[in-house]
Amino acid sequence: MDDRCASHPFDIQVLPGRPYPLGATKRRDGVNFSLFSANAASVELLLFDHHEQERPTRIIKLDPCKNKTYYYWHVFVRGIGDGHLYAYRVSGPYCPEEGLRFVGKKLLLDPYARAVAYGDNWCRAKAKGFDGNVFSGLKSVVVDTSGYDWEGDEPLRRPMNETIIYEMHVRGLTAHPSSGVSHPGTYAAVAKKIPYLRSLGITAVELLPVHQFDEQEVERASPLTAQALKNYWGYAPLAYFAPHLGYASSGDARRVVDEFRDMVKALHRAGLEVIIDVVFNHTGESDEKGPTICFRGLENQAYYMLEPDRRLYRNYSGTGNTLNCNHSIVRRLIRDCTRYWVQELHVDGFRFDLASVLSRNEQGEPIKDSPILWEIESDPVLSGAKLIAEAWDAAGLYQQGAFTGDRWAEWNGRFRDDVRRFVRRDLGTVRNLAWRMTGSFDVFRSKPRYVAHQSINYVTCHDGFTLADLVSYDAKHNEANGQDNRDGTDDNLSWNCGVEGPTSDVQVLRLRRRQMRNLIALLMTARGTPMLLAGDEMARTQQGNNNAYCQDNETSWFDWRLLKENADIHRFVRGMIALRKRHPALRVDPALVGRQYEQALQDRVTFHGVRLHQPDWSYHSHSLAIHFHGLAGEAGVYVIANAYWAALDFELPPDVRWKRVVDTSLDSPDDLVEEEEAALVDGGSYSAGPESVVVLIQAEP
Repeated sequence: MDDRCASHPFDIQVLPGRPYPLGATKRRDGVNFSLFSANAASVELLLFDHHEQERPTRIIKLDPCKNKTYYYWHVFVRGIGDGHLYAYRVSGPYCPEEGLRFVGKKLLLDPYARAVAYGDNWCRAKAKGFDGNVFSGLKSVVVDTSGYDWEGDEPLRRPMNETIIYEMHVRGLTAHPSSGVSHPGTYAAVAKKIPYLRSLGITAVELLPVHQFDEQEVERASPLTAQALKNYWGYAPLAYFAPHLGYASSGDARRVVDEFRDMVKALHRAGLEVIIDVVFNHTGESDEKGPTICFRGLENQAYYMLEPDRRLYRNYSGTGNTLNCNHSIVRRLIRDCTRYWVQELHVDGFRFDLASVLSRNEQGEPIKDSPILWEIESDPVLSGAKLIAEAWDAAGLYQQGAFTGDRWAEWNGRFRDDVRRFVRRDLGTVRNLAWRMTGSFDVFRSKPRYVAHQSINYVTCHDGFTLADLVSYDAKHNEANGQDNRDGTDDNLSWNCGVEGPTSDVQVLRLRRRQMRNLIALLMTARGTPMLLAGDEMARTQQGNNNAYCQDNETSWFDWRLLKENADIHRFVRGMIALRKRHPALRVDPALVGRQYEQALQDRVTFHGVRLHQPDWSYHSHSLAIHFHGLAGEAGVYVIANAYWAALDFELPPDVRWKRVVDTSLDSPDDLVEEEEAALVDGGSYSAGPESVVVLIQAEP
């Protein structure tokens, strides 16, 4: 069946084509196709009218004498254009022991596909083995990006030291019935929530993966509901250039690119930047038992890092395979892809998942100056884009503070851990808290051009407990994931405040709210770039699941009813964001680089204990006061962090009048007041309640 063609109503002309650019490129009278494969014996281009055809409309067999230049297979097809569906079949040696895994009957995606078409016919299981899968396979789509009306949209280029990031899932934001929007769970629905995002005060959304990924990658059912689990987060990439079709309101692969651009344009109009999470460390093809969907069937040994036993994949990603990022063809893919998202889709930056994988050579060894990382950093097209690294991988390569390059920002896992330890009253935490609150220069000291805003500070992210769960659970509860609660970290640094999970105990609930406020207050007053996990501002819970990657359901979705139920937390988060934006003393001049910033720390930040100029760095200490001095015309900010179980009286700097703006020991609305309404502090000290954070603002003389 696979080798026969359906009848086709269109006339086409097949010409040799050109090797560049890679992918499917629309020209005036047709489409040029180009594909890399060094070891292929033959290549077929299959054309389709729609994604559910049982037979291709046309099969074009490429002639290696006419349609191949070096390792690039190419063809020009006159008479087709924008929106046309296509796929490849590539034959060659199947010799796993040599790293070659050609399966000539399998439908393969174009690695440069701008969109991917599929429906209920897509079946991951049928992409395994050796049989053909024309009906059930994924199809690439020809996309002409040239006609879109951006209406003057330009990059916002907001300085990093003025950025507040909101890590968000496209589907999760609006999929819940309480969202009240049409087309829930889509790019279009995100645009409907822009007024909410603006009112919160954040400046950038960081979207979990939006490139085409495989929702079927999980391949098991929930033991609690018996329903099939899906890859919800999106860390199973199949087509890096293609926006995920599952988030398109129309479900039309021919429209998905424009739907994504509509969302970006609307966010930009509201002053919000768009950062996307990119997964260049592995693909959704999994290990040697996985399906053949794209890279494996095109040139396995080029795209993937292989073990000395070439049948097996190196697994630095924890997902079964590792992309061979410093191979020349993969480097080109990554460069072309990031350029495409910036130039054609107008994204403002990238967060690189498990970015340390990109600093390994083809044998998996860490290299000091990774070619691909320097190429990304120095690319003029990407020069205005924000670059954020998760500077570690799943095999223990931890590079935080030592990541290649000068301008990369890094997720600061030390900030997350040290702030959590302090708030839950661990011993020996005060000195580390001081470093985290002032830009983590101890972590980044080896980088001569380090600027404090390159530290992405966070206390929660998609990977782990939500803020509400961090103060409600001592242990993970991931039974719904179907892995016997083995998945997800056990090192949560959480504290349930006395009761595990849901409770009606008023005192426990009050303490949990105070601890949430403490964590947010420290996050929003720390030097660096703060990142807030979407939903934390309304105390969203995942019922103790700290690894909800496969929970495309109410476990992960926003329940918008929480906005009313937890209005006090929402109000506090909004207020802390506004406070941060109002006070330059909490941010850092980007001109202060490296040692200049270290000197500025000594000049513009002072540490205190309950006595002025006497910070208690001892092992048993649980408190610290930090005076962020304002420059000329700027108000100073005084932050008191008391994790002790009793109130402490803190001396205040003399000859300065202070307004108490934040005190987390107080209930809402007294926990945070507008500066114009804030009362002056009487006397020369302030009594900070047990387990609380206080923020004082310098009043005008």
